[in-house]
Amino acid sequence: MILTNAHIVLETEVIHGSLEVKDGRIEAVDTGVITLPGAVDCAGGFLMPGLVELHTDNMEKHFTPRPGVAWPGMQAFKVHDAQMISAGITTVFDAISVGDVVEGSERLNNLSRMADALNESRARGLTRADHLLHLRCEVSHKDTLHNFRQLMEAHPPQLVSIMDHSPGQRQFANIDKYRQYYKGKYKLSDAELETFIERQVEASRLYSRGYRRAIADICLDKGIPLASHDDATLEHVEESLAHGMEIAEFPTTREAAAEAHRRGMAVLMGAPNVVRGGSHSGNIAAHELAAEGLLDVLSSDYYPASLMDAVFKLAADERNAYGLPAAVKLVSQRPAQAAGLDDRGAIAVGKKADLVWCDRLDDHAHIHHVWKDGKRVF
Repeated sequence: MILTNAHIVLETEVIHGSLEVKDGRIEAVDTGVITLPGAVDCAGGFLMPGLVELHTDNMEKHFTPRPGVAWPGMQAFKVHDAQMISAGITTVFDAISVGDVVEGSERLNNLSRMADALNESRARGLTRADHLLHLRCEVSHKDTLHNFRQLMEAHPPQLVSIMDHSPGQRQFANIDKYRQYYKGKYKLSDAELETFIERQVEASRLYSRGYRRAIADICLDKGIPLASHDDATLEHVEESLAHGMEIAEFPTTREAAAEAHRRGMAVLMGAPNVVRGGSHSGNIAAHELAAEGLLDVLSSDYYPASLMDAVFKLAADERNAYGLPAAVKLVSQRPAQAAGLDDRGAIAVGKKADLVWCDRLDDHAHIHHVWKDGKRVF
């Protein structure tokens, strides 16, 4: 396959040229337009490496489209897969929540259903994107360690993150933001909310520290990449490093992000944060970290299409030094490297031919086609 007349985004520059694919790998990249019959004319659009998503809970929405509605697993997963590939995401770490802040939540009921559907779809060759398993462990829940050990046996993950969403710290250091978020999410009365807060604080006291250490030790023993979540202080970063964590997901303060970046952790922020111009929880804005060169990876988190939109928005933002090649790295090469995937994430000879042809249309990205291993999948 030959793709030509494209603005090809390489690691450090953008060239106008052509790209050849053979046996699912990039065979050659050259300047100039090729007029051979059968060559795909990209009409001067952008050709980028397929996007690599480390942390999305998008799959959960399709398994429970409404409260109390459990959608059949394989059908739900296929729709999720289609949505990811249509956003240009060719490698996705599907984040399944192990533990939750609410007892008996749909997340807990869906654990095995989601992991089973993911692995069955992969085994049967039914996926268009490359799906990998990310276990996001809520360590303030009493059953998290037990559930994690069970899933490790049945569905070994390729990435694990450790989080504690209890009130008064990390993402919810601002207790008023916590009240606003959970009162709206669960329709709690004032009295119910205060009881809820007391219960979460106590659960964190009982379980978080021990579960964090135990889960990290298991992952280090098995060589599974580890991510921290919502680090807010220098002490949090030190704790994360002591547990062998290499990715800092969604640090909530400049102080924590700067220290994590300085110490070699990949600082991951949400693409919705970039698109919206700030955090929905009132924490540090991604564009502020970008302005200081502290942003290493972007994740679509809860909105897949935000990943490509954030690339163009960051590249056009005069407050930072991220040109288009550097912005594209945040969603391709850098997340691939952080997860130990050295065969993808860049347009270079020998890499997997995971490719996205797109244009910028008004204030968002318009994706024409996506290729996975040289095969068109969108």
